[in-house]
Amino acid sequence: MAIFALANPTRAADSEPSKLDLNMRYRYELVDQADFEKNANASTLRTRLTYRSPDFANFGVLIEFDDIRPIGNELYNSTRNGMTNRPVVADPEGADINQAIILYKGIKNTVLRAGRQRITLDNHRFIGDVGWRQNDQTYDAFSLTNTSLAKTTFEYAYIDKVNRIFGPDSGTPAADFQSDSHILNAKYVWSPNWDVTAYAYLLDLEDSSLSSNQTIGVRINGRKDLSDRFAARYTVEYAHQKNYADNPNRYNADYFLLEGALTAAGITGKLGYEVLQGDPVQAFQTPLATLHAFQGWTDKFLATPADGIEDLYVSVGTKVHGANVSLAYHRFSRELGGPDYGSEWNLVFKKPFADRYSLVLKYADYDARSFGADTQKFWVMLTGKFGK
Repeated sequence: MAIFALANPTRAADSEPSKLDLNMRYRYELVDQADFEKNANASTLRTRLTYRSPDFANFGVLIEFDDIRPIGNELYNSTRNGMTNRPVVADPEGADINQAIILYKGIKNTVLRAGRQRITLDNHRFIGDVGWRQNDQTYDAFSLTNTSLAKTTFEYAYIDKVNRIFGPDSGTPAADFQSDSHILNAKYVWSPNWDVTAYAYLLDLEDSSLSSNQTIGVRINGRKDLSDRFAARYTVEYAHQKNYADNPNRYNADYFLLEGALTAAGITGKLGYEVLQGDPVQAFQTPLATLHAFQGWTDKFLATPADGIEDLYVSVGTKVHGANVSLAYHRFSRELGGPDYGSEWNLVFKKPFADRYSLVLKYADYDARSFGADTQKFWVMLTGKFGK
């Protein structure tokens, strides 16, 4: 799937009339981490106001404003509040323009976008919006989508700046990265049950030279209906990465993903194996990914360890009285060999109700073994969406 994929509301805005939306998301996050005497208790509210204009002479505008506020005492390290005696919950207080886009549709089969925008790709493994955190990752960029070729969607983006989740205030980690990056993505839908995507990401992150890299890869998704009650899905992906731009490290590393899922009688089981190779100089990195979605929800591997990582995971999910419930287990190993990285259990409950609300209960338990610190996290999240 190409840039501005399923998780990106901007794509939906391309053909909509004038619209004003209000989204409010309250979240409580508890972090119990073995190397801290005190837990993190983060209670935050994100208020998001989004305006989409009607088209005029093939032009349109989207403006989105975010405000993130703590509710009660700040008993967590937001990365900006100085509470370094507690674990990190990277939801700093602040208000900012999240998106500000001019859209143009005057070229046949093409949409052009310029300004601050949300960009996502496929499953967010390489380019994402980090939508789990209260402050999104957005991009000051020019982008285009073209569908001139049959069954093909081509996407291109030039990124001038990465607006990271730690902003808008300056500090450590950095609130933004200046960038001179190019993203290319082409998806061909061979049939309703089979598609292939080829991509090239040339990331020149001027404020984080070690994160600059060139990644070229291919992703294949498939589905097979075995009967009225049984269906199988699979994903196969490979990418090669090397240093790019001002990255002083000369390295080569590969990425592999094999994932299969079987749905039967409303229950889906999934088995996957993901590898980010290590290298004596630098391991395979994905600095612009929605990292929370991968390798466990305790976020222990936001940067790939030098020895690389292998993630063998299994999950099962179903619906219970209209709620989505899933349980997953991850076993982490060093790609270059040696003591393993531990394991993690993840459990989530998601329930929409009253048309405009949703409730999420989520739990993660990481057993460090010989790597890092044992960590448990628990979340309660309530979202309300209002619009006209």
